[in-house]
Amino acid sequence: MNDRFLRACRRESVDTTPVWFMRQAGRSLPEYRAVRERATLAEITNDPALCAEVTLQPVRRLGVDAAILFADITTPLPGIGVGLEIVDGVGPVIDRPIRSAEDLSRLRAFDAEAAVGPLLEAIRLIRREAEVPLIGFAGAPFTLASYLVEGRSSREAIALKTLLHADPATFEALMAALVDMTVGYLRAQVAAGAQAVQLFDSWVGTLSPFDYRRSVAPHMRRLFAGLADLDVPTIHFGTGSAGLLPAMADAGGDVIGLDWRIGLGDGWAILPGRAVQGNLDPSLLLGPFEAAAEQGRWILDQAAGRPGHIFNLGHGVLPGTDPDDLRRMVELVHETGRRSPERSAASQEPSLLSSPNSRSDSCPTPSC
Repeated sequence: MNDRFLRACRRESVDTTPVWFMRQAGRSLPEYRAVRERATLAEITNDPALCAEVTLQPVRRLGVDAAILFADITTPLPGIGVGLEIVDGVGPVIDRPIRSAEDLSRLRAFDAEAAVGPLLEAIRLIRREAEVPLIGFAGAPFTLASYLVEGRSSREAIALKTLLHADPATFEALMAALVDMTVGYLRAQVAAGAQAVQLFDSWVGTLSPFDYRRSVAPHMRRLFAGLADLDVPTIHFGTGSAGLLPAMADAGGDVIGLDWRIGLGDGWAILPGRAVQGNLDPSLLLGPFEAAAEQGRWILDQAAGRPGHIFNLGHGVLPGTDPDDLRRMVELVHETGRRSPERSAASQEPSLLSSPNSRSDSCPTPSC
């Protein structure tokens, strides 16, 4: 198996920089669109063979170094009694939002086999076929809580943040229930064969550092503690989270994902001892390719061959992305990130990118 992704997660030496893309399976691929002509997202995740096929489509087409399980961030929620529908063009819509202690009483304990049995079987099928590691994933509790309280996707999470301050006991109880569900969900994925897991905190960037440290970080610490004995790398990713990175790192995760709003060198400088993942702006891959290539090389220059970098986007692949450009980016990363004996030795030395006197980690062009 190509294990450079797992080796990079553990900050071990690799022959070249590993690369995969969030949302690499999905609407940018014509083979996925062909599947969607005959099956809904829910039908795909409930059909182990079809889910395995969709998960492996980008591995075959793009040459990436890891697969990520195809599912929705809300996939486990029906398993605790939440009714929802995924509406095209809107996303998940919750039948009855949770906004009070009484609403919380509707939730039940999570049974992974009963709730997501077909998805676990898909993991077993993928492991038998894949030549790269498989990443399992889940939504982080704050992001899941945002859907549950707001009722649908919300960039501001006003109702959830109001609940946090006006009724902290209900907020805490909701977060605790979601941690329990997520630990059970991810442990089941690892038991079925997932070799790493990623937590997506898509809406955490709405929080201030004060609220994150006080009201979210303790739950994330408990979540990561619940996975600690599994001996698989954990990736902690949030969007709009540049100001939260130290607190997120304190909360847990072997690898910290960076979005495109911070330079890779700047982000890594405040995450000592961690591997990092990221962080190309996904909109660049809408074209022209040379603009994406220029910034891809800039990111790799900031990584400077140091162990522990996984190349990725700063968020998910956008639907209009040309798969050929994704493939070209994979080839660029593999070629540019290839290790020579000299570079491998040099990568063990402290990088100038962490120095306050270096400008290369914040300046994208030679003219800066």
